[in-house]
Amino acid sequence: MSTVTPRTQRGTRTRSKILAAAEKVFATLGYHDASIVKITECAGVGLGTFYLYFAGKQEIFDEVVEDLNRRVRMAMAEASAAEENRFAAERAGFKAFFHFTAQHPALYRIIRQAEFVSPGALRKHYSKIVEGYIQGLETSQQAGQIRAMNPEVAAWALMGIGELVGMRWVLWEGTEDSSGHRPEMPEDVFEEMMNFIDRALAPTGSQPTVEGLAP
Repeated sequence: MSTVTPRTQRGTRTRSKILAAAEKVFATLGYHDASIVKITECAGVGLGTFYLYFAGKQEIFDEVVEDLNRRVRMAMAEASAAEENRFAAERAGFKAFFHFTAQHPALYRIIRQAEFVSPGALRKHYSKIVEGYIQGLETSQQAGQIRAMNPEVAAWALMGIGELVGMRWVLWEGTEDSSGHRPEMPEDVFEEMMNFIDRALAPTGSQPTVEGLAP
């Protein structure tokens, strides 16, 4: 996507600094009120430096969406990979997702903008998350850990639950601190959500057995 791929560590750091500044500016001002000048001022670089790495505002917006997507998927994958049981993996993955969104509330704000600014980037964001989700559900079905279901429909449904619950109790609750972080997901809300998901995934005629799961 970018005009020039950095060839030095310094170039990589500069590009990352511009990308982080763009995330902040888009999240705070919105795409239409954001400008390359405001992004470069936030990053502490000149306009010429910006154009070494990005062709314009649309390109860096799409790159911000892709960067946020990559980071949230990595956080979720790393958290769930250590779990052997599907229910424990779901719990770990959602914990990581809510923690990431509390630390990076820009994820919600920028993805909402993408619906109008860059529909292709929006669809790519959700599709990439769902692709990995489908694979995990299929593997768990084959192992008999969860009930038979259409894994694609289930993946979209589970992602929707996480996104809207996170919006309600992370993005809309409380205020941001000096670092721009939102409050973490309330534990009772998280447990209620996970009880709902665990029962939805449980094999027919059985109940999931996860340490700490309320009956």
